[in-house]
Amino acid sequence: MTRITIALAATLLFFAIILSLPVTSVVAQDFKKGLVAAQSGDFATAIEEWQALANQGDADAQNNLGVLHQTGNGVPQDFVEAIKWYRLAAEQNNADAQNNLGVAYERGQSVIQDFIISHMWYNIASANGNQSSASNREMIAKKMTQAAMEKAQAMARECMNSGYTKCGY
Repeated sequence: MTRITIALAATLLFFAIILSLPVTSVVAQDFKKGLVAAQSGDFATAIEEWQALANQGDADAQNNLGVLHQTGNGVPQDFVEAIKWYRLAAEQNNADAQNNLGVAYERGQSVIQDFIISHMWYNIASANGNQSSASNREMIAKKMTQAAMEKAQAMARECMNSGYTKCGY
């Protein structure tokens, strides 16, 4: 009788452990599948693939959702939603999202237009390998004073050194 009790207890413990594990989706979301879909104009599939990944913290998917919301491809155009996704991705060191935030602050799209913060994000994106951000930074610098550029550079250093927690907003 003791062996049966031990076996039953072990079985119950096994099921308790299994039931306590987090439930994961059977269908794995695929970033590349979303990219191919977006490139072919199938934005519904792109959103389906990227949304789950973005919600799990995937910075590339977050940035791409931001682009879709900014352009209105597959979703109603919503700059506020775009900024939300760009910030989440930028704070994970995504250089494309950092550049996209620079553009948003330069243009004042759902944020107050601010050349200093724009320059800061272009600076950070350039340091992290985004190709177009260096030229974007140089173009906006022509609209700024030397003191404003120095402030933007100091803010970029603080933002990066803080692990993207102190980024001027």
